[in-house]
Amino acid sequence: MRSLLEFAALLLLGALLVVLGVILGDYAPWYFAWIVGTAMIVLVSAAALAWLDAQDSERGPRAASLPRDKS
Repeated sequence: MRSLLEFAALLLLGALLVVLGVILGDYAPWYFAWIVGTAMIVLVSAAALAWLDAQDSERGPRAASLPRDKS
């Protein structure tokens, strides 16, 4: 049931975006690029954070107690 509600919500969001594209006319590609660009920045940032977290977990808890190189 939850996936059906998610599908319906995404369908409504898609319809709203199509209506906004028709209303905005010539400016629609610019807004679309802005939305896609913002989403890409968020996704790349999240991927970098996940990668950093994976690197920290590979080092283990002992790495936090080791002295760091200050050069």
